[in-house]
Amino acid sequence: MTQWLTADQQQSWRAWIAASTLLPEILGRDLQCESGLTLPDYEILVRLSESPDRRIRMSDLAERTLASRSRLSHQVDRMEKAGLVSRESCADDRRGSFAVLTTKGWESLVAAAPAHVNSVRTHLVDVLTPEEFEALGSMCAKVNEHLQSLPR
Repeated sequence: MTQWLTADQQQSWRAWIAASTLLPEILGRDLQCESGLTLPDYEILVRLSESPDRRIRMSDLAERTLASRSRLSHQVDRMEKAGLVSRESCADDRRGSFAVLTTKGWESLVAAAPAHVNSVRTHLVDVLTPEEFEALGSMCAKVNEHLQSLPR
């Protein structure tokens, strides 16, 4: 038997749906206007910048960015054409490859970061009190942990 959402739960659910749809759209628009990068571009550049030698095996990058391997491959192809990343073959596994941050990719990330952080602050961090933002982070981590534990 289905346990329907209460009116308060329905209101909270719909608020979450709206925020989780609108926030990435607005952050992406701001990022694109300021730097020409998309939000997925930016996420990939950040992940590569934080990795040893600024490179990550494509399968690991897909996991870290929560993208399918196919979608990530297309995204990296586009970024490679723009000179932001390059691909390198895996010496120990001929089927695998690495995505590598290029100098142009690093420079693009460094140039885009200040405006992107300001956008995140404007549209999320500063809208909430520090306590609310901390609680939001804790709640999202709890939901994420549950979702990551599910079979894919």
